[in-house]
Amino acid sequence: MKMTKEEIESIGNAHISDTVETPLRKDAFEKSDTDKIANIQYHFSEIMKELGLDLTDDSLSGTPYRVAKMYVKELFYGLNPKNRPKISTFDNKYGYQKMLVEQNIIIDSACEHHFLPIVGTAHVGYIPKDKVVGLSKINRLVDYYAHRPQVQERLCLQILEDLQQTLETEDVIVIVNAKHLCVSSRGIKDKSTYTTTMEFGGAFKETALRNEFFGIIKNNTD
Repeated sequence: MKMTKEEIESIGNAHISDTVETPLRKDAFEKSDTDKIANIQYHFSEIMKELGLDLTDDSLSGTPYRVAKMYVKELFYGLNPKNRPKISTFDNKYGYQKMLVEQNIIIDSACEHHFLPIVGTAHVGYIPKDKVVGLSKINRLVDYYAHRPQVQERLCLQILEDLQQTLETEDVIVIVNAKHLCVSSRGIKDKSTYTTTMEFGGAFKETALRNEFFGIIKNNTD
């Protein structure tokens, strides 16, 4: 059933999502990056023409290619599973069983409803069992999932579930605090609003442990 423009706009403003998985077509990766860049370049040039821009101008002539390359190679590189960073784990030889927190990880994403930036930070905590992971790998994993058209709630869940599987523990918590330009630069145009989402499992279902996590974040960001 075809939706009306009002229904499309309403869904976009609601930021709803139907699945933890990013919606992808089955043939999403059959084309090479080179072919995708060429196709996007053509279509973006048509968009610019519809806006009335003169593509013969030196300043604009290379824009379609730059945008296409940016979409495929930079902003949305996280769409392709081949680009997932290799997350090597190590045996927890120290027997460390207390909370480990990696915070203020930069979020540089894009809203899938308007393709406008989502910028902010993520805070990730986990309690090791048999495995630990290099700290920079958490940052790389967050960056990977952020670099695709996103919904903030889904981003939180994707980071959480990947780390739970990688570390073989449910004891993981993820908080994302971000500004959405689809809120600050269009629609209500509220420049001060941030959105906070949180997902957790295992031991972090206990209020006391979550509060300990919140305290660590607060003490290091004040």
